[in-house]
Amino acid sequence: MTKKANRAVKIDASGLLYRELNARLREVVSNGTQRIELRNVCGQRYIGTDLGRPVEIEIFGTPGNDLGAFMDGPRITVRGNAQDGCGNTMNNGEIIVHGHAGDISGLSARGGKIFVREDVGYRAGIHMKEYQDRRPALVIGGTAQDFLGEYMAGGILILLGLNLKEGEHHKANYIGTGMHGGIIYLRGSVEAFQLGKEVGVAELEEKDHQTLQGFVGEFAAHFGYDAQAILKHRFTKLFPLWIRPYGRLYAY
Repeated sequence: MTKKANRAVKIDASGLLYRELNARLREVVSNGTQRIELRNVCGQRYIGTDLGRPVEIEIFGTPGNDLGAFMDGPRITVRGNAQDGCGNTMNNGEIIVHGHAGDISGLSARGGKIFVREDVGYRAGIHMKEYQDRRPALVIGGTAQDFLGEYMAGGILILLGLNLKEGEHHKANYIGTGMHGGIIYLRGSVEAFQLGKEVGVAELEEKDHQTLQGFVGEFAAHFGYDAQAILKHRFTKLFPLWIRPYGRLYAY
């Protein structure tokens, strides 16, 4: 690979339709570029979709829906908020959002990691699944809206609630509804009525502490937090009570 191909590339997204922007991204990635800086992004969809190389993409602005969809290797950093469907069906790589993310973040992700510094919308982690040796992770620094981890089939979902006051509960209802795989870790507390009927509650084991140390450590490194200060608080582990909670509906 030539020195020229290794250089960082800057792209001004002003006035570019999402098709034009993504075509430009694929072009520079195919040329061996390792780092791309996108400026003036304003709602363009599908940024990073289907990219399969370990390229770094830094976004200044607000990307549109399905950021990093079907992504398989890149690392995307958003210096702002992300809209709905962040990490939709991603296979591998990282998405790091220095702000809020919208609804269905991590939808059907089957690998890779998503870190969101602030809050997420509804149905974060819906249909997350594990695929072969891949285990997706979604780490949320703030809080989430209803149906967190809905129909979750695999992976790790961590809700830190760093913006909650002492003693304040998470606000999401129907957490883990239809959940039949994976693990949800909550820092802070929820009431029993906020959980889906398919969800069990357990104390953390040593392997859970190790898992949290790893992902919370990465979160803290991305956003400038003290990982040990976060980890000293109590966490709750949510797990699926049944592998096929709705299997009886389809049995003859």
